[in-house]
Amino acid sequence: MTAASERHKTRTLWLCGALHAFTHVYHVALLPLYLRIQQDLNLGSVEQATLLVTVLGLAYFVPSYPLGALADRMSRKKLLAAGLAINGLGFVMLSFAPNYAWALVGVVVAGFGGSFYHPAATALVTRLFPDRKGRALGLVGIGASVGFFVSPIYTGWRAVVTGSWRAPVLELGVLGLIGAAIFTWLAEEEPARRVRSNPGGREEKIFATPALWLFFLAACFAFSLRDFAGVGMSSLCSLFLQQARGFDPKFTGLALSGIFLASAISNPLFGRLSDHGRIRWVSLVLVLAAAMVAVFPRVSGPWMMVTLLAYGFFFMASYPMVEAAVMESVHDSVRGRVFGLFITVGGVFGNVSHWAVGHWVERLRGQAATAASYYPLYGLLALLVLLSLAGLPCLHAIGRREHVERTSAEATPLSALH
Repeated sequence: MTAASERHKTRTLWLCGALHAFTHVYHVALLPLYLRIQQDLNLGSVEQATLLVTVLGLAYFVPSYPLGALADRMSRKKLLAAGLAINGLGFVMLSFAPNYAWALVGVVVAGFGGSFYHPAATALVTRLFPDRKGRALGLVGIGASVGFFVSPIYTGWRAVVTGSWRAPVLELGVLGLIGAAIFTWLAEEEPARRVRSNPGGREEKIFATPALWLFFLAACFAFSLRDFAGVGMSSLCSLFLQQARGFDPKFTGLALSGIFLASAISNPLFGRLSDHGRIRWVSLVLVLAAAMVAVFPRVSGPWMMVTLLAYGFFFMASYPMVEAAVMESVHDSVRGRVFGLFITVGGVFGNVSHWAVGHWVERLRGQAATAASYYPLYGLLALLVLLSLAGLPCLHAIGRREHVERTSAEATPLSALH
């Protein structure tokens, strides 16, 4: 191992973490702004405002599989830079939207740009750190924690200071364009990858048997329940805090950031621990996260922030561990497609939750100001988190049955990566 190659790997890891931060800045930027957007665009209901984030999420996840296929064939660096530029451009468009229709166009563009990130970055990081997948993805997950944490604080604060939701949206869009340029300048091009082929010259199949496909799709569906609950938790907390607890956008953004603050510690911590036992560590964090979801609407005062911190500490830590479990089951030549399909299934279903939560809260009408009215909704989300544990034996079965040749890509000398 040369010092130069190790520096290359480390720099690539942290650059991917920085792009991870940008990706999730855009995911949660609108959460504290729902009521301001509803008022400014003259929307008939709050569910139209929450639908913007659902549409952004759908535009983010639906193209994930074809973009994963591209990540298996072309430069992952170029995909990552282009994606962030498009993501930022979408937010610039959104900030100038004169009406709801143009706002929808803006979030579609932003979401599409964001879809470039995960298939390319996850496959790239897994390739660079084949023996430390959980730890490496956990470190990259710090970027998501930073993005999730900073974004609602910033947008909520700027909306109050400027009197408009548009100012922070524009500023984040411009920062994304700048970030894409910096990434293009600093990131090194990835070397050519070997692609396994069947004897007939055709590209390697993702899974060799129908049974493995069934296990994989079952795991995708199970973890989509986790994603639905996590997405729903963020939007539901935003509406709950503003309507049942009387928070303004600034303090709502601050409270929501608590979900992601502690995950900057838990992502690398549990990611590293999971390299020696993924199932038990994923089970632990999701059970504890479900308990925090059920408890949250029943607490008040400073305990709300404590509960959100604990929820985020455990819930967010499940992501790098599950991603590592998925990635280690397949060869580098198909990892982009596998992860693209995985997050497509989970993401499409999960992001419907933004709209669904807005719809549920809208139906509460006058009861939306009463904390007890939210108990069933939080209880349902907690149940979905527990049900997602069914995906673990499916991933275990894939890892046990799928015989993948790892020697070509994962045993590449580190000097070849520079």
